[in-house]
Amino acid sequence: MKNITIDLIADTKQIKSRERVSTHGEVFTADREVNAMLNLVKQETERIESRFLEPACGNGNFLVKILERKLAVVRGRYAKQYIDYELYALIAVSSIYGIDIQLDNVEECRYRLYNIFTKEYTSLFNNSTTEEYLQSIRFVFSKNIIWGDALTLNTPDGASPIIFSEWSAMSGKVKRRDFTLNDLLQNQPIAEPNLFSDLGDEAFIPTPIKEYPLTHYLKLHSHGE
Repeated sequence: MKNITIDLIADTKQIKSRERVSTHGEVFTADREVNAMLNLVKQETERIESRFLEPACGNGNFLVKILERKLAVVRGRYAKQYIDYELYALIAVSSIYGIDIQLDNVEECRYRLYNIFTKEYTSLFNNSTTEEYLQSIRFVFSKNIIWGDALTLNTPDGASPIIFSEWSAMSGKVKRRDFTLNDLLQNQPIAEPNLFSDLGDEAFIPTPIKEYPLTHYLKLHSHGE
């Protein structure tokens, strides 16, 4: 029965190999289940700035669908003006995060997301697209889709912590701040009294390990790291 099950899964491209299933428990979620789960938080998937983190993103099945939903909203609102579209599309891109322990999955996920983005972008603004903008999009994906171990919060070799960038848009420019994932997940109460979240928990503000100056969205790739 086990072999039959794996063969059926393989036929629908939900696994890459039996060895990866055995070693890492790697089974990709099918589109039908992805969409059903995302529909449970449909309103959030259609908010351009709403952030999503997939801690075991595989080759991107969930993140692809989230990006498609967000870009559909951007297209509906800003397709008539490419400058507005570029900024808000970048905000959508920068709100999507993923981690995977398999490097080939990370590379494939980045490729799939970038491919979806470029097809959408060029179909709308074929005569106005710029390589500089696409460089910034690639750069954001390189910082948001990370090769790492979500259980240890470190790189797979354990040598470095997982670091994510936060991107905030301000009047056509973008502010980047880097945080370790460990700091983002820790409950760090802030010093001021009587500050609580909507759920009644103590509020906390994580401290960035690095901040970058405001940068025009076309120049993000110039950060160079």
